[in-house]
Amino acid sequence: MFSYRHGFHAGNHADILKHMLFLEVIAHFQQKDAGFWVVDTHAGAGLYDLSGVWANKRAEYQDGIARLWGLSDVPPMVKRYKEAITKLNPDNTLTLYPGSPWLALQGLRKQDKVKLYEHLSAEFDVLRKNLSQYPGLPPRSVTAEQHDGYAGLKSILPPASKRAVTLIDPSYEDKRDYRFVAEAMTQAIQRFPTGCYLIWYPRVNRREVEQLVRQLKRLKSLQPLTWLDVNMTVCKAPPDGHGLFGSGMFIVNPPFRLGQQIRETLPWLTPILAQDATARWELEAGTSPS
Repeated sequence: MFSYRHGFHAGNHADILKHMLFLEVIAHFQQKDAGFWVVDTHAGAGLYDLSGVWANKRAEYQDGIARLWGLSDVPPMVKRYKEAITKLNPDNTLTLYPGSPWLALQGLRKQDKVKLYEHLSAEFDVLRKNLSQYPGLPPRSVTAEQHDGYAGLKSILPPASKRAVTLIDPSYEDKRDYRFVAEAMTQAIQRFPTGCYLIWYPRVNRREVEQLVRQLKRLKSLQPLTWLDVNMTVCKAPPDGHGLFGSGMFIVNPPFRLGQQIRETLPWLTPILAQDATARWELEAGTSPS
């Protein structure tokens, strides 16, 4: 029940930011009895073995979740995130790390649905096996397809429930992903402008990163769209121009209090995950033109 691809990076600083915010948004949607969809366009394998060979080739989790593991006095958002990891590691030994599909399933109610897309056959095969072993999975509440997540998103919006949380987090190893994300969001907003969308992006030395963020800020809809752009830098950019030195989340139609929760959490979290003195966090809020 693990993956070997994202396993290189599972539980690193980028996963912490992404998954912490993902869980907080889901918790907000669960405050109402009405059901909602969780859509994951790049689901991966769902579960990762931190004791395995793949995770320890780079051991990125050592500068991520491992730094939080022994801490108890943490902010509420971090506490929720840590509790989700602890459910998989009840003996308090950090062995398994949940990807976004597993986090969505942990809080699944009978009225909610989860739609997972994974394009890579090797990852999808592991995802399918992992799901088959998930305890007590409600029937017909979770569907997984080996399919292009961008196309899949277009095909299912708007959801019947009219409530949905969508996570878009490609690896961006293919530079075309920056364009694909912008195009997918343009189409999604036209089809379902009231949905909540979380778009993860890397902090790397590529002009495409800043271009993508600018495009997301200019998304147009028949109604105004609110957004948050949060990013966390953990170290100085590598001198050779390659490598991840932080990450960000662009959130369209965020829950009302999310911005304040981020302001209460990242001043605590950033020093914990800092790899050098350049570590910092930033949060910008705005409204897209209608």
